Amino acid sequence: MDLKEKLTILADSAKYDASCSSSGSNRKSNGIGNTAVAGICHSFSADGRCISLLKILLTNCCIYDCKYCLNRRTNNIKRATFTSLEICSITMNFYRRNYIEGLFISSGIIKSPDYTMNLIIDAISLLRNKYHFGGYIHAKAIPGASDVLIKKLGLLVDRLSANVELPTEEGLKLLAPNKESDKVDKIMNYVNKNKSNKFVPAGQSTQMIIGATSENDLDIMTKSSKLYENHKLKRVFYSAYIPVNKDNLLPTLDKPPLLREHRLYQADWLLRYYNFKVDEILDKDNPNFNLLLDPKANWALKHLEEFPKEINTCSYLDLLKIPGIGVTSAKRIISSRKYFTIDFKDLKKMGIVLKRAKYFITCNKKYFTSENMFNKKIIERNLILEETIEKNTNIEQLTLFK
Repeated sequence: MDLKEKLTILADSAKYDASCSSSGSNRKSNGIGNTAVAGICHSFSADGRCISLLKILLTNCCIYDCKYCLNRRTNNIKRATFTSLEICSITMNFYRRNYIEGLFISSGIIKSPDYTMNLIIDAISLLRNKYHFGGYIHAKAIPGASDVLIKKLGLLVDRLSANVELPTEEGLKLLAPNKESDKVDKIMNYVNKNKSNKFVPAGQSTQMIIGATSENDLDIMTKSSKLYENHKLKRVFYSAYIPVNKDNLLPTLDKPPLLREHRLYQADWLLRYYNFKVDEILDKDNPNFNLLLDPKANWALKHLEEFPKEINTCSYLDLLKIPGIGVTSAKRIISSRKYFTIDFKDLKKMGIVLKRAKYFITCNKKYFTSENMFNKKIIERNLILEETIEKNTNIEQLTLFK
């Protein structure tokens, strides 16, 4: 099998892994490539630029038989495995042609977790030390591998991730009986305790598959909250279940639950940046997100007694609770009102999404429209009408070859 065919197979097999974010690394390099200055990430950098990583599997051969995975042992698919030299060759050639700025590498499990980890380490070590590649590298740690190998890999890469796969232990036992959540926790604990400028400088992330098992959104967000709290993760990625296999234990779906995935990401931001707690946005009586409204707007409607908030006097934390106002725009409001009294026309210049925020605020004690508009049913109706969910979302990885 030639290298082009291997690349076609192993790049396509890697597209289902969503957790290849990469940002926050400022490690300097004396070789080819650089992670510093603007930084590198899978989709968008901090300044909004789109950044590309070569995203591949070391191999799609696997000893496990996870029900939801395309590369499961019992699937009759074409298999391939890169050598260390092949990984170095395609990475350097793609980098020199400006196709990529970094590498994301994961793998199926060959023989054992330790054996597979050694193969990944050999490839990255060669890339770093012989080819002097100093660009961003994100690698997937293999649960069950020894701490010695986790340390070796962590000293070579910028970001490390270990996928929890499913939100609960019950779901994991049902669909991935070869995997154990405590082995993932062990990796996360080790990385969290040993993280430094040289060891996994860009932190760690993980991924959960959404919709393959029966967990509700409350279960998922509770799991995410604990991961952020206990392991200081950079990101939890939510991947809508894509039906690539047929199995009696798998759900029958017409299409992936992409809107649900979108709501989970929105809620995840509320946890990480907006000072919300899980029990504020979901509870046992309402364990799933409203698909018609984003989680912050839905929360605001349920707590309409706390609104409207006066833009010129309310606190920074209160500003973060207002739909249509983000972290950056809240800071702009706090800074600007030291110098002048803010009016609605000023808010548009500050990046506030006024079509949502206008229902929940006052400026100089004045409501944006008629006071009669401050009515839950009216606000809810208008927000649903204005809610725009991107249509025809393309979840497929871009092909490298026609």
